[in-house]
Amino acid sequence: MAVFQRGEVWWYEFRYLGARIRETSHSPIKSVALRIERERHRQLELGTHGLTKATQPKTFGVVAKAYLLEREAHWQKKTREIHANSLKHLEPHFGKLLLNEIRSEHVSKYQRSRIREGASGRTVNIETNLLRLVLRKAKLWSNLADDVKPLKENSNVGRELSDDEVHRLLLACKASVSRALYPAVLTSIHTGLRSIELRLLRWHQIDFIEGTITVGKSKTEGGEGRLVYLSALAVETLKHWRAQFPAVEPSHAVFPRESYALKGKKGTFGGIVVPYRTFHDQPIRSFQTAWRTAKKAAGVECRWHDLRHSCASRLAAGGATDQTLQALLGWMNPKMIERYSHVRAEAKRKAVSVFDVASSETDSPQNSPQFATSRNMNIM
Repeated sequence: MAVFQRGEVWWYEFRYLGARIRETSHSPIKSVALRIERERHRQLELGTHGLTKATQPKTFGVVAKAYLLEREAHWQKKTREIHANSLKHLEPHFGKLLLNEIRSEHVSKYQRSRIREGASGRTVNIETNLLRLVLRKAKLWSNLADDVKPLKENSNVGRELSDDEVHRLLLACKASVSRALYPAVLTSIHTGLRSIELRLLRWHQIDFIEGTITVGKSKTEGGEGRLVYLSALAVETLKHWRAQFPAVEPSHAVFPRESYALKGKKGTFGGIVVPYRTFHDQPIRSFQTAWRTAKKAAGVECRWHDLRHSCASRLAAGGATDQTLQALLGWMNPKMIERYSHVRAEAKRKAVSVFDVASSETDSPQNSPQFATSRNMNIM
């Protein structure tokens, strides 16, 4: 058993039945901390022998899983998925810590780690929100609340890629080691499919005769099961991609996971990277490595989500109605449509500009025929 000081408060630490007990005494006096430590140990011993009910120490990982199970019936499917994904990221950092061991320094370290991994501020805030919920239920969040600050979230929803950027990007994707990258990027630009919708796509969801895709798992309920129409180029690209797999079945992934290797003589240079094994039943886990390489080669700085944004902007510029945008892109929130209203306004303004041709003064609606007649009479 031992006590130690952290700041102005004394903590105690000891092991009991294989578990490490590490708690704060909430006291700035060492002698008081020692008494609290002995009392805590006594309570555990009494509980072990059935003399009183002891509170067994539990780690964050155990408590968090129990919390998700407890709240499962009260959450929507999407909420359950979000929190389950958050726990996957939180567990390696907090899973083995007792709840009362978690401090603001741990949270700050976690935030920095996730940002270095490429996660956005919003993603990290969503993940740490689960940590907050679990600690709040245990009446421990108030100890950290003042020192834990949420990360700044990017309010920029994305940007539209120019035609030149799209051209350069597609050329770089064609030259990519990952042969799936080009058909995936082109399909994304032409359909506006979300990353998860594209990655989990199966061949039975594509109707080449009608030129449509029936979306499967999506971010929103409105996104699942919607019918997305394909451009002629997207149809031809996907047909060509399908031809790469002679034994393909309807249940196979459109973009399967593949293993790559260097083809060439051992110990020599000049070989080429080729896929040597394809896992048809398993969707590709991520395009990120090949995607980053292609962006660098093309000299284009963007996110994958910007492909969807570019699709939406082009559809809006082409005169697509609000209902059409909502149906094709699977939006549930009307505010999403408002983000592209300026594009449609520009398209409408351009359409009516055909009437803005040079005309004589007598053709102006501000000059009535009577005005023209009276003016001519004066001249005469």
